[in-house]
Amino acid sequence: MLYIEKFGEEGLTFDDVMVVPAVSEVLPRDVDIKTNLTRDIKLNIPIMSAGMDTVTESRMAIAMAREGGIGVIHKNMPIERQALEVDRVKRSEHGVISDPIYLAPENQVHEALVLMERYRISGVPVTVNGRLVGILTNRDLRFERDFTKKIGEVMTQKNLITAPVGTTLEQAQDILRQYKIEKLPIVDNNFNLRGLITIKDIEKTRQYPNSAKDERGCLVVAAAVGVTTDTMERVEALVKANVDVIVVDTAHGHSKNVMNTVTKIKEKYADISLIAGNVGTAAGTRDLIKAGADAVKVGIGPGSICTTRVVAGVGIPQITAIYNCSREAAGHGVPVIADGGVKYSGDITKAVAAGADVVMLGSILAGTEESPGDIEIYQGRSYKV
Repeated sequence: MLYIEKFGEEGLTFDDVMVVPAVSEVLPRDVDIKTNLTRDIKLNIPIMSAGMDTVTESRMAIAMAREGGIGVIHKNMPIERQALEVDRVKRSEHGVISDPIYLAPENQVHEALVLMERYRISGVPVTVNGRLVGILTNRDLRFERDFTKKIGEVMTQKNLITAPVGTTLEQAQDILRQYKIEKLPIVDNNFNLRGLITIKDIEKTRQYPNSAKDERGCLVVAAAVGVTTDTMERVEALVKANVDVIVVDTAHGHSKNVMNTVTKIKEKYADISLIAGNVGTAAGTRDLIKAGADAVKVGIGPGSICTTRVVAGVGIPQITAIYNCSREAAGHGVPVIADGGVKYSGDITKAVAAGADVVMLGSILAGTEESPGDIEIYQGRSYKV
């Protein structure tokens, strides 16, 4: 290689460019910002929260999906807990809950309380061999002191208000209003529990009309995995928890282990949407797509806490990386996610203008109420720690 060939093209980052204003006949309220996250999954806004332990767990993922984006549950936790975080997102909001959580009359009150706290719900149907026999709500437990008592002794079991399979949300709302209840079990002709509709879910549908949801009406959620010995075990647990997207999240995505992992996951779970990264070149984008990625995450070192450029001296200025990678991905019909370097809202616009389909946010969300951590007051100001 000649010495002069060691230096590539000029690299541009967010601070180096501005979007040139031009004539427009479109009003802001008429703008459509829907986008593709992967080949199969669409978002209503081009925003996703990063899979960082200071940014995204279930609370942030729920907030992102309600606004039309998606959150990536971070991987810095045991497999079981990450799967639980995904499950919390999937159960947080439904149209009709087709697989409601239920208990048996023999379960004890303390078991119900643990379950209700875990999923942040106010009531649980009670069944025997699938047949609805009662419902347990906060109202039944409000004055209960004996937590070892069986649920069958305290649940509501007489005059249960139910609805048949096929009941619409509009019909359910009328029933809930008429009987002044919050939960409506859906039963078949044999009184077997087939679903659940809650007033909370109906209200959330109105409050968050742009929510990003799957075909069952549940919020969409992604989860990060690495390239480790337990990767396939983690992926299996996440798939069982009904995760929508798996994100193979590494500092250098254009490497043999990462590409082999992508191929291995895609071969076993062909129907799951798979994002892989990070890369900063067209070649890296092309190889990840060939390995099986349904979307490619772009960004080598631009993040606020990323030390790749400092420690290894490796990186590509982010605007240039997005542009080069998006041009390559467009030829394969695969979306590109811009990950890192966003300090201001205007940087999101620049990333999209450079070719990104979705922009991942990290530090800009880290101090919000929905991010993990505790709030500490220091000299009159709130800090997230």
